[in-house]
Amino acid sequence: MSTEIHLNEHRGACLCGAVTFIVRGELPAPDACHCEDCRRFSGHFFSSTDVRRSALTIEGADLLSWYQTSPKVRRGFCSRCGSSLFWDPLGHDWTAIAMGAFDSPTGTQLGKHIWVADKGDYYAIGDGLPQNAH
Repeated sequence: MSTEIHLNEHRGACLCGAVTFIVRGELPAPDACHCEDCRRFSGHFFSSTDVRRSALTIEGADLLSWYQTSPKVRRGFCSRCGSSLFWDPLGHDWTAIAMGAFDSPTGTQLGKHIWVADKGDYYAIGDGLPQNAH
């Protein structure tokens, strides 16, 4: 990756740095998904922002592994370190990127919680943000 930084450019990487990405443009407010699949994929709830595929550049994509969790969705992770990076709805023009993989500052804040009916019983959501059952 180039070290040159552009305005409205957000960079991130997996834990080992083998997979890196750049998003050009503002990051939409992320959501926190508490569904069982996201909890298993991330080890807790999965906070991600949805970006247009045309705004996303991935380097090291050959080291991404994709797990098809349903006929409509696949999840991407680094095949070296296992970092959970992407939630990719097939047939759409956007990809969700894990907020924890971005370098700071991101310039955005969590906007809502989704699938809270499926959340784990070991934590409470108390930040006052909107909560959708599904």
